[in-house]
Amino acid sequence: MGIPVNFDSVGLDGILSDWVAALREFSVEAVVVLGPDPFGGSDDRQVVAAHPPLVAEAAAALAESNDFGARWRDSDAPLVAWQTIAKSDPMRTSRWRMLWLAHGFQTVVRVEFSLPAGRAFECFLFSPRELTDRSEAAMLAWSALNIWPLVKRSIVTARSTLSPRERECLELAFRGMTARESAQVLLCTERTINYHLANAMTKLRVDNKMAAIQRACWLGAL
Repeated sequence: MGIPVNFDSVGLDGILSDWVAALREFSVEAVVVLGPDPFGGSDDRQVVAAHPPLVAEAAAALAESNDFGARWRDSDAPLVAWQTIAKSDPMRTSRWRMLWLAHGFQTVVRVEFSLPAGRAFECFLFSPRELTDRSEAAMLAWSALNIWPLVKRSIVTARSTLSPRERECLELAFRGMTARESAQVLLCTERTINYHLANAMTKLRVDNKMAAIQRACWLGAL
């Protein structure tokens, strides 16, 4: 069962604010979304959004850490994880954990949304109390799964410079269509398709269609 949320706010920050408000009955008071840096290395992540704003530094420290990143996925770790922050780092060596503890948070639930080439969007839900019931963590994970399509659409608006037509052409290419087949679908010329693909490649700083598709996925645009 999902958690009902009334999303009256506009934009990604507004969506996260409303989501956190809806989750307060489950003792969640902060949400962070991390995404791959589309122009960085294979392990580089960046903060896509964090709410409330006062946790921005702690969110950045989480993104800069090696925890839950590419090596995490290489280890066949689950797409949903739950840990008590202090107990997972008893020696207090992790900067992001120290910052979150300083804000009064005790528990984090992480939900991963996989992307091509070993990348992922990661949603972290933080609670100021220690969760003792696995069903609570499961409810939070279901909440993230339910809201993710809306969050992802907002991520595209916030992060992507691609035009709607450029995204359409990339999406059709992602489906395996040639420029000629895409032109038939979009009722335009093959030259127009190639024009939009070339513009997309320039914006995404790549020199081939497959790399453009991959980076568009990392931005959440596909």
